[in-house]
Amino acid sequence: MSTTKTRTKTEAASRREESETHGTAQQEPAMMAEPQAEHKWLEKLVGDWTCEGEGVMEPGKPPVKFESTETVRSIGGLWIVAEGHGEMPGCGSSTTIMTLGYDTHKERFVGTFVASMMTHMWLYDGSLDATAKVLTLDTEGPSMSAEGRMAKYKDVMEIKSDNHRVLTSHVLDDDGNWRQFMTAHYRRRKV
Repeated sequence: MSTTKTRTKTEAASRREESETHGTAQQEPAMMAEPQAEHKWLEKLVGDWTCEGEGVMEPGKPPVKFESTETVRSIGGLWIVAEGHGEMPGCGSSTTIMTLGYDTHKERFVGTFVASMMTHMWLYDGSLDATAKVLTLDTEGPSMSAEGRMAKYKDVMEIKSDNHRVLTSHVLDDDGNWRQFMTAHYRRRKV
C-alpha cells in the first residue's frame, strides 16, 4: 500500500474521530430520515373517519355505546396525528390526540395518547404482527380498579380493509389475564 493511501486513510480516521468527539459525526443525519415500510403502513390511517364503539366503564356493568369522528394526518410521511372529537360516556364532549410513528433505532412503533378528560399522557411502544394487519401498542396508565395504582394496557389496531379498522383496548387484570374493555369500529368517511 502506498504512503499516500495510508496517510489518506489515517487523515480520514482522524477527521472522523475528531468529528465524533465534537458531536458532528459524518453519517446519515437523524434529521433526514427516509420513510420505511412501517411508516408507509401508518399512512393507511390518514383520512377522515367516523367511529362507533362500546366500552365497559365498570366491571359488571353493561357496555356503553359511543360515537365520534377522527381526522388523521401525516407529518412528513414519518408520523401520523389522529385528532378525535365525540361524546364519551360519563365524560361529555371530548377531544383526543394520538401520535404514532416508527423509531428505526428501536425498531418499534412509538407514540402518545392524550384526551381532554384526563391528565395522564399514555406512551405507546408497539409492534406489527407478521401479517402486517395488526398493530399492538403497549402502554401503562392509571388503574381502572385501584385508585392511585398504575396498570398495564394494550391497544390493538386491526386493519380490516382500506376503509375499515378496529381498535380494541385491553387491561391486564390482577390475575394476570388481559381483559378487553373497549371496541371501536372506524369507517372512512365517504367524500
